[in-house]
Amino acid sequence: MATPVVTKTAWKLQEIVAHASNVSSLVLGKASGRLLATGGDDCRVNLWSINKPNCIMSLTGHTSPVESVRLNTPEELIVAGSQSGSIRVWDLEAAKKVVHSLKSQMLVVHKWSQWKEEALPHSCPLQGPEPSVLSPVLRTLMGHKANICSLDFHPYGEFVASGSQDTNIKLWDIRRKGCVFRYRGHSQAVRCLRFSPDGKWLASAADDHTVKLWDLTAGKMMSEFPGHTGPVNVVEFHPNEYLLASGSSDRTIRFWDLEKFQVVSCIEGEPGPVRSVLFNPDGCCLYSGCQDSLRVYGWEPERCFDVVLVNWGKVADLAICNDQLIGVAFSQSSVSSYVVDLTRVTRTGTVAPDPMQDSRPPAQQPPHPSAPLRRIYERPSATGSEPQRVKQNSESERRSPSSEDDRDERESRAEIQNAEDYNEIFQPKNSISRTPPRRSEPFPAPPEDDMATAKEAAKPSPATDVQFPVPKLEVLSRPPVVTSTPAPKAESPIIPATRNEPIGLKASDFLPAVKIPQQAELVDEDAMSQIRKGHDTMCVVLTSRHKNLDTVRAVWTTGDIKTSVDSAVAINDLSVVVDLLNIVNQKASLWKLDLCTTILPQIEKLLQSKYERYSYVQTGCTSLKLILQRFLPLITDILAAPPTVGVDISREERLHKCRVCYKQLRSISGLVKSKSGLSGRHGSAFRELHLLMASLD
Repeated sequence: MATPVVTKTAWKLQEIVAHASNVSSLVLGKASGRLLATGGDDCRVNLWSINKPNCIMSLTGHTSPVESVRLNTPEELIVAGSQSGSIRVWDLEAAKKVVHSLKSQMLVVHKWSQWKEEALPHSCPLQGPEPSVLSPVLRTLMGHKANICSLDFHPYGEFVASGSQDTNIKLWDIRRKGCVFRYRGHSQAVRCLRFSPDGKWLASAADDHTVKLWDLTAGKMMSEFPGHTGPVNVVEFHPNEYLLASGSSDRTIRFWDLEKFQVVSCIEGEPGPVRSVLFNPDGCCLYSGCQDSLRVYGWEPERCFDVVLVNWGKVADLAICNDQLIGVAFSQSSVSSYVVDLTRVTRTGTVAPDPMQDSRPPAQQPPHPSAPLRRIYERPSATGSEPQRVKQNSESERRSPSSEDDRDERESRAEIQNAEDYNEIFQPKNSISRTPPRRSEPFPAPPEDDMATAKEAAKPSPATDVQFPVPKLEVLSRPPVVTSTPAPKAESPIIPATRNEPIGLKASDFLPAVKIPQQAELVDEDAMSQIRKGHDTMCVVLTSRHKNLDTVRAVWTTGDIKTSVDSAVAINDLSVVVDLLNIVNQKASLWKLDLCTTILPQIEKLLQSKYERYSYVQTGCTSLKLILQRFLPLITDILAAPPTVGVDISREERLHKCRVCYKQLRSISGLVKSKSGLSGRHGSAFRELHLLMASLD
């Protein structure tokens, strides 16, 4: 009887070069788990079939980098938001028809021109227009003033929600190309938007540390969920119950009851910022894509069911298909996809099935019996049977199609580069099939690198209800052991029949000796001296910095923040200033107006620093953002106030500080404007600062 092959729990599926420049956003199709859309700094949106090397469609039309992309539930529409604030919606099925029409019409145009040159004399011009070329279907939505950070399709109606760095949320009617309503309430960039499964609510997460729930029918905010201490990156509705999950940069995941509008539980101790979460389709657990790992959580009570090591870095999106979880991550121009076999992952309090004993597909695991059942979403009986009712703005606020939009639509293109892969992903809308639809097969799992490791990893261990430490870690592969001396090879007693030299003799003994210069052996003392080269210098630098920080700390303990900052500035070491600012930025109440006059010149130096990969520029942007949010309105109001009668010394001092800060901010605004065109994380931070400093111009 053949021994069953033990396969891996998680593995890397493929890595592709998705764009000619850096990839800025991506999304997986949640219905199939096989469709991937990527947006890049090359202003294109590319569509890919997972585990296929070639792009199946490329959509153009944007004139600035694509910051956010989203597919609707049937994977028939795709929306992309750009750095300039514009939004474009493509109908993928219509784009396919347009491309085929373009190919046929180009053939007609070619034959038309060839026939005209051969059949007609040059003196006889042909009357009538030549065949025209169609343009793909496209919606262009304009209205945001800054980057588009988040998008989502309504599950039933033809609506799209968009969140921007200008802090606004807009609901768009795709059919009319107009803004239906604008939701205001966030004070910083809106990072994630999600419609509820019944399409009645909209959840938003922002950098202002809050999650808000909006009622589409009433056009107002239903509830605000505070509690996170860092920017909230992602929100996700439970597929059935009135439950919402939110993940933040404060390394926590919070679960919110949407009936009582209060927190259910909070999971702490994530290894890094939470960027992607996904509920299991039956709602039994929540998957969290952490740094190089997948974690499976329950929420009543909060606990970790399982942890699987996946070397995917910072995963950007997750999808589930055929009992496999697909995760995608991007770095520069490359996109990598990974697969986790969920049949070998513990998803509830029960024991995970053993793949060594049963090769049949496991039955779907029931929800945890202790989890209380909440209210269930009431979905429409038929899709599109009744239009979704939403609160709308007045007609004057809606944007109607303009000639500029029509021109943009004509200039947009959809290029299908691989028709076979496209037909495999996209099925015709109206075709009637007399055979059952073809279901995509799961991706085959590769065998374990080490059979001993695989058998050990395949043994299931029961999940405990203890919150932390977490249960078993799934080991994917064991690195080979590196030794300094090679293992001796056993000499075979059999003499080969074909040999190049006599037995018992060495041919080299009869050849002239060749002098080969031998390299002098490196003794341990020399090797250590090379390793320690520069170490003493670094120790001197770090010792000096430690003494400077001790000096600042001694002043800080007296409670005089201003004097401690002055002493840090007087040391003339930006690294000490950065360390101090990282502390002050954690508590906004420490900032005072006289502190701004000292810090602003240092912030200008930090923004001009060459150490962008370190914390210099990042710390400078954070400090400047706090100053602008807390003091810029106060500075402008005091400078605009009319002079008072009499002498007010405190007012004169405050007015002098405001003038100094205003002058320094004007000096920094030019620097911020010049760097707002950068790409990546720093470019986004500078664009947000430029938006906050607009009142200085």
